[in-house]
Amino acid sequence: METRNCKCLFGSGTEKDKLTKQCHECISNLDITLKAKDKEYIYSEIEKIFRCFITDVTSAFDKDPAARSISEVLTSYPGIQAVLIYRVAHFLDGLGLPFVPRFLSHSIYQTTGIDIHPSAVIDDHFFIDHGSSVVIGETTIIGKNVTLYQGVTLGGTSLERKKRHPTLGDNIIVGAGAKILGPVTIGNNVRIGANSVVTKDIPNDCVVVGVPGRILHEGHPQALDEIEHLKHGELPDPIINLIKSLETRLSALEEKVPKKE
Repeated sequence: METRNCKCLFGSGTEKDKLTKQCHECISNLDITLKAKDKEYIYSEIEKIFRCFITDVTSAFDKDPAARSISEVLTSYPGIQAVLIYRVAHFLDGLGLPFVPRFLSHSIYQTTGIDIHPSAVIDDHFFIDHGSSVVIGETTIIGKNVTLYQGVTLGGTSLERKKRHPTLGDNIIVGAGAKILGPVTIGNNVRIGANSVVTKDIPNDCVVVGVPGRILHEGHPQALDEIEHLKHGELPDPIINLIKSLETRLSALEEKVPKKE
């Protein structure tokens, strides 16, 4: 490459010095409120990363019969890799460090297709199975023992800088392709069927299916145990149930009406 071209790309020595000085001043003026001086906070957060990640790996074995070894899970499960990087990025985001948390989340997104914002809050025993096209927004809050399948979106419905993403309770399964949109609250012990779209609050102990999401088995947690969480095809269809109910009522009315000879 010619010297002239190099100068065009990188500038002269004087110009580079000016650029370096400007970058230094820019960084110096950043309002970084790091908690790095608080050693107890740092140690507790690092311990939390390891503790939560161990539970995440354990969940992979509990929820995926194909998991054979720790080395296989760590190297071949994109959901596990994405969650580990998220936990590190979330820690750095909590310190107030600029740029790096988003860069980490973007880097793992390029590899796994899983987009988790560093500011999202995710508790332990979290598992993303298969993983591709999973999106978890900035103000999302996720409780303990939550499983997401591929194509799940926990998205927002507003451009305002406030709570605009879902809050998920404990013991939740969200089926492949399901969308939970807006600052809605999903209660504990909820199962959301594949490709469902949820835009309203869901109480505890429910099965939700359909577009828009319709509630089944509300208030009956024992009914959830009768349906294996992976067999979305066995989830009751509320429309079919309604038709059957109408048929039953119609038959009862026909019996009451005297037949003409």
